Amino acid sequence: MNAAIVTVGNELLAGDIENTNATWLSERLTARGVDVARIIVIPDDERVVAETVREWGERFDAVVVTGGLGGTPDDVTMPAVAAGLDRELIVDPVAEADVQETLDRIFAENPDLDFELRAEWYASMPEGATPIPNPEGLAPGCVVENVYVLPGIPEEMEAVFGNVAGEFGGTVATRTLYSPEPEGALAAQLGEVAEEFGVRVGSYPNRAADETRIKLTGDEEAALEEAVAWLRETADVSLAEAGAERPGERAAESDG
Repeated sequence: MNAAIVTVGNELLAGDIENTNATWLSERLTARGVDVARIIVIPDDERVVAETVREWGERFDAVVVTGGLGGTPDDVTMPAVAAGLDRELIVDPVAEADVQETLDRIFAENPDLDFELRAEWYASMPEGATPIPNPEGLAPGCVVENVYVLPGIPEEMEAVFGNVAGEFGGTVATRTLYSPEPEGALAAQLGEVAEEFGVRVGSYPNRAADETRIKLTGDEEAALEEAVAWLRETADVSLAEAGAERPGERAAESDG
């Protein structure tokens, strides 16, 4: 299974906020064996979002779109996804009931609020979509065809993704190794292991730890294990410990 990640937001393009959603999603998808083939940042522009969803929906097994949900003028993702998939934008009754329940609770707990929030603003989605509940906020996500639409607020995005994480899976596997040698000194072995075992190789200097991180990726576990064993015999490398955090890096968290 391969996938593309589409993050929507003018604030991302302007550098106003860091695109943590793309990193978080790519880590979780990769951990599930999914080949993350593309990541893109696009503006809050209905035409651009629609064109991207239409094109990438045909090219990849799954497209994960995050950002641009809600009731403000720049929240254009749902109508854009509907347009990109040639579907009508409708108010989903299940999503509307869930949002209304949340709104009733918000206004009951905050009686001084004097602005209007309508459930339909948050419950609109492409016709035929399946709502994905959002336990952390108002705007639910949805899945329609092979497109998964998630909120942009990180806590909400993570919670909504958790409701559909089990739908993602693949055979892509990775192994991470470390070497005290600079990557230039490992070039010959890295080139040979890629050619000999049919794995994809990436090397990344980690100056904070004065070492090189090596990532091997393959579609077959047996070939990957053979590649790791060969590299450990022919170069000064060690296999990374699961969950270990090293200087200059952070340990990946599980999505549960």
